[in-house]
Amino acid sequence: MRMSESIVEISKALSKFQEEVKQPLKDANNPFFKSKYVPLENIVEAIAGHGPKHGLSFVQWPLNNEDGRVGVATLLMHTSGEFIEFDPVFMKADKETAQGAGALITYLKRYSLSAIYGITSDQDDDGNGASGNNRQPTSNPPPAKKQVLKATLLSKYELGGKTKEQFNKWYAAQTAEGKDHNYMDAVLTKSLANKKKG
Repeated sequence: MRMSESIVEISKALSKFQEEVKQPLKDANNPFFKSKYVPLENIVEAIAGHGPKHGLSFVQWPLNNEDGRVGVATLLMHTSGEFIEFDPVFMKADKETAQGAGALITYLKRYSLSAIYGITSDQDDDGNGASGNNRQPTSNPPPAKKQVLKATLLSKYELGGKTKEQFNKWYAAQTAEGKDHNYMDAVLTKSLANKKKG
């Protein structure tokens, strides 16, 4: 993860954004899990509705690693010139076709943006087209979603000057207490905002 020397302004802007944003409607159907989720375009629309007035914008791009897995990286930017470039999240598509790669890229974009901006994007998993998982719904996020959310939480945790090893212990403790990713994200966002004020 890379970031500008200061992230004071971008942290304030993200905090204000999260206070104002209305969670987008879950109006896309996931036939495998018989649930609804928010499609990528609705997430982008929600961000576009409040992000620019707080000076926030983003860029995402797909890439591959040496193992041939597909990944997506996200750069969060602020009009002050501050930025946070989140590490890419890589996964292997179930089908090694253009359609399989495209479905996985969309999936990773959606979950990365949701995690970074604090948007609740679904009730269960809709990434089965990318992962090949046709199981029935469960109350826990599927492994693919957990991977994206955990990577984003790690990025925020490291912004506080702590290590990956410290994060893993904290994450394990939070999980053991039954805390979900939305709760952990809120804790880290508040902690970062308080640190910048101090």
